[in-house]
Amino acid sequence: MQNVFLVGLMGAGKTTIGRILARKLGLRFVDSDHEIEARTGASIPWIFEIEGEPSFRRREAEVIRELTGQQDLVLATGGGAVLDPDNRAHLKARGMVIYLRTTVNSILQRTAHDKNRPLLQTADPRKKLEELMAVRDPLYMEIADIVIDTGRPNVQSMVLTILNQLEKLACEAAPNCSTRAQPSMNEESTILLNVDLGERSYPISIGPSLLNDPSLLARHVNGGKVAIVTNTTVAPLYLERVESALRAAGKQVMSVILPDGEEFKNWASLMQIFDTLLANKADRKTTLIALGGGVIGDLTGYAAASYMRGVDFIQVPTTLLSQVDSSVGGKTGINHPLGKNMIGAFYQPRAVIADTSTLETLPDRELSAGLAEVIKHGAIIDAAFFDWIEANIGLLMARDKGALAYAIARSCEIKADVVRQDEREGGLRAILNFGHTFGHAIEAGLGYGEWLHGEAVGCGMVMAADLSQRLGLVDAATVARVRALVAAAGLPVKAPDLGTARWLELMEVDKKNEGGAIKFILLKPLGAPSITNAPQELLMATLAAHV
Repeated sequence: MQNVFLVGLMGAGKTTIGRILARKLGLRFVDSDHEIEARTGASIPWIFEIEGEPSFRRREAEVIRELTGQQDLVLATGGGAVLDPDNRAHLKARGMVIYLRTTVNSILQRTAHDKNRPLLQTADPRKKLEELMAVRDPLYMEIADIVIDTGRPNVQSMVLTILNQLEKLACEAAPNCSTRAQPSMNEESTILLNVDLGERSYPISIGPSLLNDPSLLARHVNGGKVAIVTNTTVAPLYLERVESALRAAGKQVMSVILPDGEEFKNWASLMQIFDTLLANKADRKTTLIALGGGVIGDLTGYAAASYMRGVDFIQVPTTLLSQVDSSVGGKTGINHPLGKNMIGAFYQPRAVIADTSTLETLPDRELSAGLAEVIKHGAIIDAAFFDWIEANIGLLMARDKGALAYAIARSCEIKADVVRQDEREGGLRAILNFGHTFGHAIEAGLGYGEWLHGEAVGCGMVMAADLSQRLGLVDAATVARVRALVAAAGLPVKAPDLGTARWLELMEVDKKNEGGAIKFILLKPLGAPSITNAPQELLMATLAAHV
């Protein structure tokens, strides 16, 4: 591995990520600012104050010229190192340059109390950062081989993405090379993420055997009563364990066991939950726990949003699909015979606890259904993640614990970031419905439960990719990649024949539509979404090609 150089504004995480990256690659780590301090015996703020910034920049250029000439090195550079043309030339010529890109808001949060940032010791740090960003961002982009958004909350996930990109670039430069599967997360570790929604923020815990920790659930329960909602499949596996943990914490526990299946995500099941709550005199401090897959999560969340006009609930997803998608973001609801998820509410949980050990009892068909949502996240937002899924689909299908942990964590990060920006689907959040316009039509047209949600979404993504090509947004190779990956995940790529009129009727009943026009989430290109309408003749061509 050649040298790796990290560039980016102050507070982007260059030192933190650099140390982990060096350890993973077996290279030395050096921070150019720390090296300057070691050589001069003075702090960076002191050098700025006594000698001035020009003197510091001369010292910085000397250190970078010398260090970039060495071998087997991960170097974290100062934020302003790219201002010097010679520095940029040395960095570009002597190693792989990774730009850790971040936002002004993120930097302000990370550096609010840091007095070792001399350029931010001004009356208006935000204005100063905006000025620095305007000047430096083009210079970072000029020399970057890889650009990584450091807005993610999980550092380990960012490092794995960097390793994946480094491997890909090294492979492209070598003859007869094929990209290898990348190292996955430590399968025994617990990953902690956060959905940042101000006072409605909540944590996501991802890891094995979390249900064995009796205190984990209880710490998120404020009142004395708990209602666990589950189904006939999950209850024999995990209900007693969860009940015992909560009773040991002094909670009064009631349980609701519903029939299993999408066809039971309806008004009757919702009433069954309310019946139990009322019969047990559940009050406003009662906490509901959704123990199961996406159907249980949506039902329980809607019940929590409605009962006494809102009580707390906790998501404990036990399927891959619910762990990577439906448990995060606060979408709750039930189906109607005329449309899927048309009745519901946006209502955020208190916490999400995803015990990856529950995937060991998951049927193969359910595992494949969950992979549809994993593929979706890569296709619409993160092309590098899509590459990783392609390289690791065999491990994922084989239930490799480390690979699954990374897929779950990255999917949750992507969704959490979208939800943070658009909690109530006013615009951006609609991109998470890639493949769903076709997929929801399949589910409703066949009858809920005939196809699993993930199976319908998988086929819907292939159809959406096809429509993207017909609109000139992507090429045929992209469509082939999406189809091949969906098929490799064990998902259908051929849609059922519902009849053209029925297809259109079902797609017109969609929450994204405006003024009767069908809106599609398409690719432009892979890794980026486009929300658009489609001419009816092109839509008909897509339907004809896949039915």
